[in-house]
Amino acid sequence: QVQLVESGGGLVQAGGSLRLSCVVSGGAFSMGWFRQAPGKERESVAAISWGGSSTYYTDSVKGRFTISRDNAKNTVYLQMNSLKPEDMAVYYCAANKRGLWRWSDPKEYDYWGQGIQVTVSS
Repeated sequence: QVQLVESGGGLVQAGGSLRLSCVVSGGAFSMGWFRQAPGKERESVAAISWGGSSTYYTDSVKGRFTISRDNAKNTVYLQMNSLKPEDMAVYYCAANKRGLWRWSDPKEYDYWGQGIQVTVSS
């Protein structure tokens, strides 16, 4: 079966950095990261094609976050730098079976991780 397991979350001071990892088993996928803060709707963060040649970012994280992948390790990463309090949320890893189309739409994704908390203190 397909499984996605996130790790690397935690507590960071504003301006600090954190790297999230998502280990994917059961297939080859395009991948996305989403996040949801308390009282807010889920929003897209970033996405990457299966081969890693195409990446996408929501405007609020451009220049600060980097999505990457190491297919030999079946792992997708989200490097988060210059973290702000507004980045605080539960972050979710998601997998798309057919390739990215409307990358920011959660309905395009077939499998989801359980989510991992990122807390940013001021």
